[in-house]
Amino acid sequence: MECRVIRLLHCQKQIFCLQLPERCPGCGEALSGSRLQEAPVSLPSPFSNAHKSSCCLLVAPAADNLSREFDGASDLHTGISSTTGVVYNYTRTGVRREGSGWERCVCVPLVRPDMFHLLAQWDQYLDRFSDGPLWDPAWHAFDEDKHNCFTFCLHFVNGVLSAEGRGSMSREDFTRTFILPRMRRVSKYTALCRHLQQHPFYLVDRQEEAG
Repeated sequence: MECRVIRLLHCQKQIFCLQLPERCPGCGEALSGSRLQEAPVSLPSPFSNAHKSSCCLLVAPAADNLSREFDGASDLHTGISSTTGVVYNYTRTGVRREGSGWERCVCVPLVRPDMFHLLAQWDQYLDRFSDGPLWDPAWHAFDEDKHNCFTFCLHFVNGVLSAEGRGSMSREDFTRTFILPRMRRVSKYTALCRHLQQHPFYLVDRQEEAG
């Protein structure tokens, strides 16, 4: 379940909570007259609605994760969004084109807004790629380790790079560049949410990294 995390600064502390306290849990001082730089802000969620996010790499909990949560242990599923937010993802039955079901996932933009030529061809690339025999179960079976949803996304991105006259990426480079930075943020955010569902506050020294 999504939580709305609030962060405020006071007495050299970063204070994270789900509801604003009347007094600072660090020093006990009333917070009503806090300075502007100490005003509470909502921590941005690492999750987005894929159907409102065009031309992105998407990461979501796999269908067999009944709670559909990023818990660090369950399998994940990946896909690519079209310019209109339709999610193309490879499964055992082939490529699915889904207009719903990806409302809470990690979205990694793959195209800059000023790349007009690529944006104009994105959907054509995606359709042609998805219709290829490599993703047809009659020609090539799904394999959990070697031919899966991640393979689909990696091959598509490399196909676009090739069409743009750029070099391809290895699985390791792709993971390090597109997946790991976002998943680290998700891990920290979900751990913070779990803590705040058990405790009213989480305090760290202001100079420490806590986002």
